Order: sequence, then structure tokens, then C-alpha cells
Amino acid sequence: MILVEETQVAEAALPVAALKQHLRLGTGFAEDDVQDAVLGSFLRAAMASIEARCAKALITRTFVMSVNAWRESAAQALPVAPVAAVTDITLIDAYGATSTADPARYRLEQDAFAPVLKGFGGSLPAIPAEGAAEVRFEAGYGPAFADLPADLQQAVLLLAAHYYEYRDETALSQGCMPFGVTSLIARYRPVRLGLGA
Repeated sequence: MILVEETQVAEAALPVAALKQHLRLGTGFAEDDVQDAVLGSFLRAAMASIEARCAKALITRTFVMSVNAWRESAAQALPVAPVAAVTDITLIDAYGATSTADPARYRLEQDAFAPVLKGFGGSLPAIPAEGAAEVRFEAGYGPAFADLPADLQQAVLLLAAHYYEYRDETALSQGCMPFGVTSLIARYRPVRLGLGA
């Protein structure tokens, strides 16, 4: 399985002003926006780190998942949540020829932790021999930072502030995350059960 992020978080969706306020940076100066690019990069890094730990997309964007075979003939788990919609499934044969699967053959079963693509009539569209399927879907809480739950908003700001404050620190080689952030995102992390947990 390969997951590709087709669209990125728009600059306008980054809460740069909220991070400036969180950091208590001075305002009213001619150079108020001089650090905007740096703050934006810390916000992107914080969001990416939280998304990786929670298997969630925070701001809505488009993803493409490529598989060579369905995990089950009737269902395929999607790797990130929350998924708003599956926009299409493209089937690719061994020679690279493509066809679009009939949307009447599949549906999205929404779930906050493990959304699933399910087939109508007992099975998902057949993947050609030695071919692949590309599932295009939109995932995220919404197009704006304000659409995130309040605890996730706070976690992003705390982690971005941590990155800002320790931007020159090289001793933290273990990649630690501040306790406040881990406690805020704990309820969003997927629970793994079984021998591999």
C-alpha cells in the first residue's frame, strides 16, 4: 500500500496569527510578518507530527491510496481518518491502461478511527491481474484550522511553540514530544490490539 497526499494544507489555513498570540510575539511593528514563513513551517511540522501519531488528517485534503490487492475482497481499511468522501477508484491493468470503477459498486463506511471502503454485493471492484487500484479520497476535519476539535488545535499550537522555542536544540535526538501535547492527542491515537501491539 502506498499513500500519497495529492493536495497540501493551504497557507491561508495555517493559524499563524494564533501561534503569534500563543508565543506572545510583539505586534504593531513594521516587520510584523517577518517570521510568518518560519512560523508556518513550524505549524506544518507540528501538524505532520500529530497526524503521524494519530493516523488522522487534520485539515481536509485529497489523498490517493494505491494497492495491488484488497486486504479483504469485500472491505479495505483506509489509512487515515476522518474520511469525508471517496471520490473515485481507478483500476490499472498490468499494461497501465486505466478504468474508473462504477461508484455503485462501493461505499464509504465512516468511522472516527478506522474508515472502511466496502463493496456492494459482497465484493469490491476486481483489481486486474498484476494490476493495481488507486483510491482517491478526501480526509480531514475541515478546510480551516477552526474546524479541528479544540484539544487538537491546542496540541498543534503547543507543539509548534515547542519547535519554535527549541529550534536550535540538537541534543533532543530521541524526538521527544512534550507531555502536554501527548496528553491532548491521547484520545485520538488508534488502539492496537493483538500480537503485534
